[in-house]
Amino acid sequence: MRRILYLEPVGGIAGDMFLAAGIDLGLSPGDIEAALRGLQVPGWKLAVSRAARHAISGTHLDVVLDAREAHPHRAYSDIRQLIESAPTLPPRAKERALAVFRAIGEAEAKVHGVSIDDIHFHEVGAVDSIVDICGAAVVLELLGDPEVHAAPPPLGSGTIRVAHGAMPIPVPATMELLRDVPVRFEGVGELTTPTGAALLKVLTRIGHPPDFIIEKIGYGVGTKDFKDRPNVLRASLGRIEAPRAEGLWVVEANLDDATPQLLGHLLERLFTVGALDAWVSPVVMKKSRPGHVLSALVEGGGRETVMDLLLHESTTLGVRYHRVEREALERDWVQVETPWGRVRVKRGLRHGVVLNAHPEFEDCRHVAEVAGVPVKQVMAAALVALGLPA
Repeated sequence: MRRILYLEPVGGIAGDMFLAAGIDLGLSPGDIEAALRGLQVPGWKLAVSRAARHAISGTHLDVVLDAREAHPHRAYSDIRQLIESAPTLPPRAKERALAVFRAIGEAEAKVHGVSIDDIHFHEVGAVDSIVDICGAAVVLELLGDPEVHAAPPPLGSGTIRVAHGAMPIPVPATMELLRDVPVRFEGVGELTTPTGAALLKVLTRIGHPPDFIIEKIGYGVGTKDFKDRPNVLRASLGRIEAPRAEGLWVVEANLDDATPQLLGHLLERLFTVGALDAWVSPVVMKKSRPGHVLSALVEGGGRETVMDLLLHESTTLGVRYHRVEREALERDWVQVETPWGRVRVKRGLRHGVVLNAHPEFEDCRHVAEVAGVPVKQVMAAALVALGLPA
């Protein structure tokens, strides 16, 4: 059974909101703290409280420090050493946290035109940010390592003052981190922080979630209170039931430059990779060009294989797919005697009643060739032998 975590950055996303949403889903703050205690950073603790934004209640979290660091500047190598040497962090949590910090470092390096080894993290290198990022990795571990999806985040607008001075919102590192993924240019203020952007880019698939059954819902409440939206991160945790997840799918592609030979070859190939059915439909495409839609019916477990075949062996630049439902007759085979020999007949039944019957063509053709009679005569005789009208 696949576990799904779907994040909706309604009012944006930051590291503390990610942790808060995990706690609102039912995780123990003590368990998160215990996993993070091995980090060799100055004293801190998690302060958890209830809060509401626009009448939506959830969990708010602050990383409270014993004393604010005067110069929280750390190189990527320093942070990597902190994480790798933390004895209480689970291995997968270490991998995820390191990947998040590396993504931030690469984004900062590109923005500033230097190598990642020359980058010194400022705000993201502070204790609270280290706790936020490592804590997010621990949250996924405690939730049972779900498959994580996220809605496109709102980026905000305006300016913000950081260690480098005044910066536009979203700051350059956030923009770089969210390159090549869906985002929303809306809102006022910094809605998605660099830490939040890195968590989304590294730990989630941004876009439409799969169909799943929601079991728990948590809200991580941010510090700011925006006028136009609730500053919350909604986290929905659930499952995909295996039979429902598989189901049946139609995978199809539009082709306006495929030869008849190629179409025939593709139909044959689709059956060899597990398609339950495949067909070609003539259509008129853009610019009034004649073309074809190549379609395949496939069980969910074979959808990726069929898509790969169409993308690799056809001339299409993309494929579509959608779930379908099917009501199928029960099927069996029976053998009947005709005046010229025995042939097989495939029957379609519903509640034990025969609704359809089709003589196997190859059997009928073989018998007809040996006996020197028309194939249609053998097929009609097979149906009569079965007690059905020819």
